[in-house]
Order: sequence, then structure tokens, then C-alpha cells
Amino acid sequence: MFDVLYAQAQAQAGQSPTNPLMQFLPLIIIFIIFYFLLIRPQSVKQKEIEKKRAALEKGDRVITSGGIYGKVVKIKNDVIVLEVSNNVNIEVARTFIANVLEKEQNKGSSAVQESENK
Repeated sequence: MFDVLYAQAQAQAGQSPTNPLMQFLPLIIIFIIFYFLLIRPQSVKQKEIEKKRAALEKGDRVITSGGIYGKVVKIKNDVIVLEVSNNVNIEVARTFIANVLEKEQNKGSSAVQESENK
């Protein structure tokens, strides 16, 4: 049995050595797939969020990373003052703003709030 294995090993040793690049080719392909499916879309999404944070204005409705909905009352450099209820203001770091609600959502959510307040 060992003679057969030894003979196969000798036959394989006689073959020309493979290119080292060919050994790493599957890993390179996997990395490229991960880049285009995971890494690149995440960086595009992060840039979009950063643009929204930079364009914050007074009166915008936002969601914090803690899940708090609020309206921007004041902007001081990296600190945003949010109104979460009548006469209830909180200070939040700009980096904790998870999402800026779109204008259509602003109108819809303000109508819901007005109906809840009545």
C-alpha cells in the first residue's frame, strides 16, 4: 500500500511546480467579491450618512443611534440640540445622528404628532 502512495508522490513530484500566484488566486477572488459585495456598499452608505449629518439644519427631524426621534433646535459645532417633546431638549453629539428623515416623512410625522397632541 505504501509503495503505491510512494509511487504517486514520485509522479507528482516530477510535474512542473505550480505558479505561486495560482495558489493565492482563490483568496484574491474571494477578497474581490467581498470588496464589491460588502466593503464598498458600506463605505458608500457611510459617506451618504456623513453628507446628511453635515447638511443638518434647524428644524430637521432626525433619529439618533439610540432610537430617539427629535427635531433639531440648535447646532453648536459637533453638538446638536434636539427637541424630543414640548419643552424637552437634549444635547446629542453629531456622530450619534443615525438618520435624517426625508422631507415627505417630516410632513407625515408632523401631521401624526399634531393629531396625537389633540
